[in-house]
Amino acid sequence: MKPAGVKAIKEELKIRSREELIELCLNLSKFKKENKELLTYLLFEADDENYFIKGIKEEIKTQFEEVNRKSYYYIKKSIRKILRNTKKNIRYSKKKQTEVELILFFCKMLGEFSPSIKKSIPLRNIFEREILRVQKIILSLDPDLQYDYGIEIEELQEKS
Repeated sequence: MKPAGVKAIKEELKIRSREELIELCLNLSKFKKENKELLTYLLFEADDENYFIKGIKEEIKTQFEEVNRKSYYYIKKSIRKILRNTKKNIRYSKKKQTEVELILFFCKMLGEFSPSIKKSIPLRNIFEREILRVQKIILSLDPDLQYDYGIEIEELQEKS
């Protein structure tokens, strides 16, 4: 089955009744965990972005504590999984400031990680790639935020 385009879906949703829309949303939430997570964000967390960011930061912190430290191979796999989850949550928000906050927090946790990422080229590359990504995003933000985040990036780069 070929999925319909966004425009066609939008037109069809306009035709449907309120009850049908509720049923469609509930059916969506039953099929994939990501759909349920997105609906949860939109319904409960989109109004309070700071609460959402705080929750994701706690999740990131917990995931870093659970990393398998037996070898750099397992560390790298775990770090990539944490980054993947972080980016998934960023997609829900679609706000640049939220993206910067969460990626900088991820980089901070990675920089403070023990054993040091300095001994692993792939981990170092992940760190540097995310810093570059954040620097590009910051350019589209308010000048005051650019300055604040610029200082935070410099501190992160000095520590690691």
